[in-house]
Amino acid sequence: MGLKSLEESKTEKLKGSVVVPASRSRMKLWMIRATTTVLLWTCVVQFTALGETWGPRVLKGWPASLSQQTAVLDDKVSGVPARILPPKRVYRNNGYLVVSCNGGLNQMRAAICDMVAIARYLNVTLIVPELDKTSFWNDPSEFQDIFNVDHFITSLRDEVRILKELPPSVKKRVERGMTYSMSPISWSDISYYHNQILPLIQKYKVLQLNRTDARLANNGQPLDLQKLRCRVNFSALKFTSQIEELGKRVIKLLRQNGPFLVLHLRYEMDMLAFSGCTQGCSPEEVDELTRMRYAYLWWKEKIINSDLKRKDGFCPLTPEETALTLRALGIDQNIQIYIAAGEIYGGVRRMAALAKSYPRLVRKETLLEPSDLRFFQNHSSQMAALDYLVSLESDIFVPTYDGNMAKVVEGHRRFLGFKKTILLDRKLLVELMDQYNLGLLSWDQFSNAVKISHANRMGSQSKRSVIPDRPKEEDYFYANPYECLEPHDGQLLSST
Repeated sequence: MGLKSLEESKTEKLKGSVVVPASRSRMKLWMIRATTTVLLWTCVVQFTALGETWGPRVLKGWPASLSQQTAVLDDKVSGVPARILPPKRVYRNNGYLVVSCNGGLNQMRAAICDMVAIARYLNVTLIVPELDKTSFWNDPSEFQDIFNVDHFITSLRDEVRILKELPPSVKKRVERGMTYSMSPISWSDISYYHNQILPLIQKYKVLQLNRTDARLANNGQPLDLQKLRCRVNFSALKFTSQIEELGKRVIKLLRQNGPFLVLHLRYEMDMLAFSGCTQGCSPEEVDELTRMRYAYLWWKEKIINSDLKRKDGFCPLTPEETALTLRALGIDQNIQIYIAAGEIYGGVRRMAALAKSYPRLVRKETLLEPSDLRFFQNHSSQMAALDYLVSLESDIFVPTYDGNMAKVVEGHRRFLGFKKTILLDRKLLVELMDQYNLGLLSWDQFSNAVKISHANRMGSQSKRSVIPDRPKEEDYFYANPYECLEPHDGQLLSST
């Protein structure tokens, strides 16, 4: 018994001597693993921060497949359908380009496409563009209020690096005034940006371009640059989900009632004041429009001969002229016509002739409930985005003036398969309408002349006209980006 107790006592002591060191070893192992994990995550965070500050070249050796798998995983976690992102383009970052767009939605849209292409060719980092908040419309919308900013950044990452804002260290340089701001020369070749703009970016690290409309030439640019402009326009610039969904609702409501025509009736007060076109306006309205034109100092042209401008084809068609033109073209008077425009100047009185000829006139305000548009009120660019989506899907698109929306929608509809877009010859139409109204032409003569003159103005394939040294007068790239269009029915036609 004594011996047994002694052996048991020794055994217990032996167990005790083994247990204590084992638990200490496990504790040390756990601490090592925890410390290693923290250090690894710290390194990852630091490398990520460096990548955001110094550019893609810091992570040059990072496997593209890993970043794609991570992107897919992030999509699954967030509940968004998984998609494979393009691999990041690796390049030595020459600096940062900050751009402030000016004008309405489609003027800014084209400018954004140009700025992406310029940033790509200069190997710089583009900051998400700032939208115009000081123009006539006073729209406070930010880029992300209109466009899907995350899609914009990720879909172009194989071409150019885009950030939502400047990195903190670079932002401090801007705050200390260590930057440069300028307006680039209009209709410039890409060589201008390489020879004149790039050295400024390299010198100051941050360059701000404060006017960006029509700053890149229509023609004579590298094919890859032209195609990148198209890619941004037709793929990267998606509207927000809220705008897209509301646009789909409007299109569905229209489709339930048959085919529809979108009429871009550019007859708002600002258009008439700016252009000086007062056909059919009362003397009081003419005075009101003139006062408005003089109130905006950046509208350079002040003294305008409305009659002469109209005869030269530089005025938007009036609602009355539009009704006559649609009838002459043989547009079915029972078709739905969606008015893609703001408030028509003169209201019901000026719309009477059009409503009589085409009684199925609708607008987004008549198709949707006020609550549907509540968030869009006082945001003209978001309203214009809605009209843009409906215009793309229409059976026929008819602009009454060749402004920015008319041109950009025209080009987008060409890209979608040369969808029917009636490009009105306003100079000829005014001449024919005046002859008809004076009794010099019968209805049949007038209608036949209108149909014949517009037979080849339906948005079919053609090449842009090129006018050396007069880029404002030649065909706009975004109205007919033929370099990006699939050839159809043989070769592209020569421009006329």
